[in-house]
Amino acid sequence: MSRQLPRPAKQIDLHAEAFLDNPQDYNSDELLGETIVFFREMLDGAIYWDYNEIRFVHGKGKGLLRQLLYEELREYKFNGTIANYHPSYNNPDVVVVVIGL
Repeated sequence: MSRQLPRPAKQIDLHAEAFLDNPQDYNSDELLGETIVFFREMLDGAIYWDYNEIRFVHGKGKGLLRQLLYEELREYKFNGTIANYHPSYNNPDVVVVVIGL
C-alpha cells in the first residue's frame, strides 16, 4: 500500500494560529519546530501532487522563521527537489516556491 500525502492549498499560512489548535501551549522554540514540520509536510505534499508552485506566508516578525525557511529551501533546491524560490513580488512576507517548470 502506497502512502498518499494530503493535497495542500496553493498558499499556506505558517502562523501558528492557522495550523495548531492551542499555540499558546507551546514556547517559541517549540512553535518554530512545529512550523518547520508543518512547512515540510505542505511542501512535500505540493511536490507529491505535482504543483508548479506553492506560496508560504511567513510574516514579518523578527525574521527567524523566514531565515529557517530559506535554509530549508536551499536544501530542497540543492537536492533537486524544487527548481527555485523567491520572495513574492507583491508581498515580501510570502515566499514563492517553484517546484516544476
